[in-house]
Amino acid sequence: MPKLFGTDGLRARAGEFPLNESSVLTLGRALSNLLLEKGLAPKVVIGRDTRESGSWLEECFTAGVVAGGGEVISAGIITTPAISYLTRTHGFSAGVVISASHNPYYDNGIKIFSPSGTKISESWEKELEEEILKARGEQKQPSKVPLRIDPSLKQDYLNFLRGIYSAVNNHRLKLVIDCAHGASYELAPELFRSLGFEVVAINNQPDGQNINLNCGSLHPEKLAKEVRSQQADLGIAYDGDADRAIWVDEKGSILNGDHTLYLQAIQMKEKKELRRNAVVATVMSNLGLEKILSDHGIKLFRTKVGDKYVLEEMIKQDINLGGEQSGHTIFLDHSPAGDGLLTSLKMIEVRLERDQPFSELVSNFQEFPQILINVQIKEKIPLEKIPGYFETAEEIKSQLGNEGRLEVRYSGTEPVARIMIEGQDKNLIKKMAEKLAQVIKKGIG
Repeated sequence: MPKLFGTDGLRARAGEFPLNESSVLTLGRALSNLLLEKGLAPKVVIGRDTRESGSWLEECFTAGVVAGGGEVISAGIITTPAISYLTRTHGFSAGVVISASHNPYYDNGIKIFSPSGTKISESWEKELEEEILKARGEQKQPSKVPLRIDPSLKQDYLNFLRGIYSAVNNHRLKLVIDCAHGASYELAPELFRSLGFEVVAINNQPDGQNINLNCGSLHPEKLAKEVRSQQADLGIAYDGDADRAIWVDEKGSILNGDHTLYLQAIQMKEKKELRRNAVVATVMSNLGLEKILSDHGIKLFRTKVGDKYVLEEMIKQDINLGGEQSGHTIFLDHSPAGDGLLTSLKMIEVRLERDQPFSELVSNFQEFPQILINVQIKEKIPLEKIPGYFETAEEIKSQLGNEGRLEVRYSGTEPVARIMIEGQDKNLIKKMAEKLAQVIKKGIG
């Protein structure tokens, strides 16, 4: 049976299976039925990002839930972590986000949260997938169901974030915020201005098609330029649904999720808040992070890529800080979801409490040279079955020895194979990565 749910929910081109009207309607009804089977009243909170397909997908999903006997409250355009928060605190039995995160506007997706605000289990996903596949080919038209929008939900979420912020030094920082024309375009500026910061918001005029377009966390170069131009203290870049954030320091240097984990781990350990003196990251985090954390007596656990796997390991190991190099960071004492806005507040707290610019705060963190290559592919077969892959990969590992790492994986959300190599010699690892990329491209590209 084909697997429809990836590492971050269901994702596809909007309008095509399984994100066509009929399948989304089926999914909504299936969720209602599943909740009833589990003994839960099917009361669902839903939100979306700014893609042009978001409104009709929200309407279809809502119609499906209602057809299954459920109730839906819409929070409107809102971030993914906000829906996680609202689900677990407002008595909803499920939370749904219509978003494809960092993908282009023509893609969309559906993420579903359990009553605890975590992503639903794989067993729940499997049950929902079966219903979608069973109904594939049927042409169901959704009945018009009026959306019930509750604008107070956004304010509840913002109040939650304000309650977490605890910096005592009220020095007025100047922030440049890149909203990626996405779900944070109103929330982020409102939050930071309400806390007294000077805010310059960019890429905050969504038109339905410009989400993530040469902006946001995947394209921080313009943000870096704006930070230098504005002589700002910090630049913050979100992706389309603001579950991740990366940074630009006051000199215009780009900092990623590894820098976040480093600064937060040190801060939390000093305050005796870092449980087990340990952090969870993925195989993509730089060896430099592992080394500097070790120098501070902090252990790093690694998982495969995906914030849901980071969360699973955090719970398993009883660790309260984890994240990904891409910018997802989980503060488990506050939320089980990666939250770009929450992480921003935590980074600002470090900056104010230490009274040092970010360039100085991260100056001791030395990253190993790292090369990342994405290879477009037509199918996802076991890597070792690609002709020449095993031999080439073993040759690279032998050359790297103990001075580097090779990680190759398929994206959980796109038709892409990702190659990551770290080592001491940047030119050498670039050639290694390109050689392996050619092998993969020839085999399944």
